[in-house]
Order: sequence, then structure tokens, then C-alpha cells
Amino acid sequence: MAVDLLLGLQWGDEGKGKIVDVLTSKYNIIARFQGGPNAGHTLVFNGKKHVLHTIPSGIFHDEATNLVGNGVVIDPVIFKKELDKLEEQDVDYRKSLLISRKAHIILPTHRLLDAASETAKGKAKIGSTLKGIGPTYMDKTGRNGLRVGDLELDTWKDKYRSLADKHESMIDFYNVDIQYNLKELETEFFEAVKVLKSLKFIDSEEYIYQAQKSGQSILAEGAQGSLLDIDFGTYPFVTSSNTTAAGACTGLGVAPNKIGEVFGIFKAYTTRVGSGPFPTELFDVDGETMAKVGHEFGATTGRPRRCGWLDLVALKYACQVNGVTQLMMMKADVLSGFKTLKVATGYKYKGETITHLPYNIEPENVEPIYSDFKGWSEDLTEMSEASTLPSELNDYINFLEKELEIPITIVSVGPDRKQTIFR
Repeated sequence: MAVDLLLGLQWGDEGKGKIVDVLTSKYNIIARFQGGPNAGHTLVFNGKKHVLHTIPSGIFHDEATNLVGNGVVIDPVIFKKELDKLEEQDVDYRKSLLISRKAHIILPTHRLLDAASETAKGKAKIGSTLKGIGPTYMDKTGRNGLRVGDLELDTWKDKYRSLADKHESMIDFYNVDIQYNLKELETEFFEAVKVLKSLKFIDSEEYIYQAQKSGQSILAEGAQGSLLDIDFGTYPFVTSSNTTAAGACTGLGVAPNKIGEVFGIFKAYTTRVGSGPFPTELFDVDGETMAKVGHEFGATTGRPRRCGWLDLVALKYACQVNGVTQLMMMKADVLSGFKTLKVATGYKYKGETITHLPYNIEPENVEPIYSDFKGWSEDLTEMSEASTLPSELNDYINFLEKELEIPITIVSVGPDRKQTIFR
């Protein structure tokens, strides 16, 4: 059995959690393959809103197994809070939640290092969520990290102490005013580790291999978005992991020739949280309307998202590097009421017109070239059939399908799992 992938094609916040929840009934296993608790996957059903940060979005389905893969970095404190919320909703996660032994652990000092580094950058800050993600991945590549499997060793606290002491000396090096009480943070951390150790740890690459061999269906769930990929994103304003399709191979131990469908999620417009270039960003009433109607605030940080028109140049790029086979358009309902919609179909770049994403998309180098489309006024939120969608929206979708040469198979018209139209 091939492993299908679901990932974001923009700067994150595309609505991946909702679609994973919608698709979970078709899969035996849902597996997160990268990122950490800087992710915020929002699910809405039965009138309730649920936000997940590390736990896969299939956790609310009793029949699905949920795996946190080796490419993920886990903060035990945040993880415990997620589990507490699941318990409040009577979700029996112990029978369905598995953790890779090779996943790295975020220490309290990783979060402090993150804050010290970002403070030291001043105006050049990258917009970190300050969850300790970057420093944890740095320890991973520096071969210093503490992994989930280490918690099964009697000496794991010695390894923790050595790493935490190193981090404190690094914090001193930054010479910034970071106030903290490490003993207090450690008390909370060690309590959370006890909870983490009560879950089932597995050798996830072997588990995935045997699951494929036995014919089980697997959906790999990505976090953040393709334009935040450490290699292919808008560096340095990116996350610290590979958010693209290749990240599923390294983040789960899946062979490249075992990848099946690649589902690419994108908003009908574009948003971005934090710093970094954003060619189609709007600073007018249209941008304000998108933000207000779309409730554009980060699910993890609460930070307001910057809003702009759909950037087809960036979207094509993301489709190419991921090998997307099916597209899913989110938040089409947010665009209801706009008389005219715009799509960036090219850039003016260094005196010429280009249709590919260049090395540098800073505003002094790039000016978007727009095509206009007639908007629609109908309320989409109560629609459930593709045949009822406004003709203007169908024209918009048909244009995108033609340009991207990939079918748009799902159109989301609201946050609830029921507000999903299959085409």
C-alpha cells in the first residue's frame, strides 16, 4: 500500500487539520511527519472547535491509529496539555496514539534559547513562535539531541542535565535580558515527561513498513506550509523542518517509491503569520475584510495573519516541488462579497516578466502582475453540492485548474467538517 500525503502549499494555516479529519475515515493510520507544537490544526465538528498542536488530526476517530513520527519535535508540557483536553472530551487516546522513539524532545531551555536568539536579532527577527522548535532541530543536526527513546534509559536525566547546562551557557552568550526560573520550568517538564512515558513508544519506521506490507492505508499529515520549508521556503523566514513531500520520507521512514497521492491544501487567497516577504499582501480594506471574515488569527499563537490575493506563481512552485496530484481549496466562503478578485499570475522581476518563483521575492525585487476575476455575492456556507456553487466561483476554480494542471477535488465552504464539497 502506498502512503498518501497531505500538506500545505502556502505559508501554513491552510486548513490541513480539517481535511485530515474529513479524510480519516478512509485511512487506518494518520501519521505526523515533521514540525512541532508551532503547528495549530483546527477542527470543528458538532458545534465545537478543537485545536491540535502535535497530535495527528485523526485522533477524534475511534478506528484510526495516530502516529507521531520521528521527524516531529515534541514538547512534553504542551503535549500533556493536549492530552488533558482530549481526556475532557472522553477521547481514549491511549489505545490509538503511538510515539516514535526517534522523535526529538523540546527542553525548557530550548524555548529559552529561542527567546534569547530572537531578542538578540532585534529588528531582523524572523518571527519565531518561541516554542523552541529551531534550537531543538539545531541540536538534532548537531547530534546533541534528547530523543523519546532516551526516556527508556535509566541515564536519561544525566543526558538532559548536560544538554540543559550547555543551553544556559549559550543563553548567557546572547547577553540579552531573559527572565526565567529554570527549576520551576523543570518541575513542570519532568511531570509532563511522566505522562509522555505512559504512552506507547515504537520503532515507527518498522511499524510503517509492516503496516504497508499488511495492506493498511496510511495518510501522512504535514504541518506548516511549503513556503516555510527550510530548503525551499522563503529563507530565512521559514520553519526548521522540511514541510514538503520529501519530508514525509525522512520524517516517517517511507521510501520515495511508496508515496501515493499528494494532496495539496491552499486557501482561495493567501495569508502569512510573522515576518518575511509576501508579494500579494494587501494593506487596504480588502485585506482587512479577508482577515475579519476569515478569522485570520494563528491557532497556536493568536497572532493576526497578514492577508493578500492568491499568488499563483508561488502556488505553482509549491505544486512542482511536492508533486501534487490533487488540490483542495479552503475558505472559498471568505471571498463571497468581493466584486473583483485578483490572482497574481506573474512577477515583474529585475526588468522582466517571470512566472516562476525566483531566489528573492523581497518587495524591492518583485511586483506582482494580476489577472482580475468577477466575484460572487452568494453565501456558500450552506451549500453542500458542487452543482450549487456560483458560476463566478466555478470560473475561478476552472482557471486555477487549467493553470496548475491539477484537479481541485475539494472546496471548503466553512470550518465545520460538514462544510466540505467534493468535486
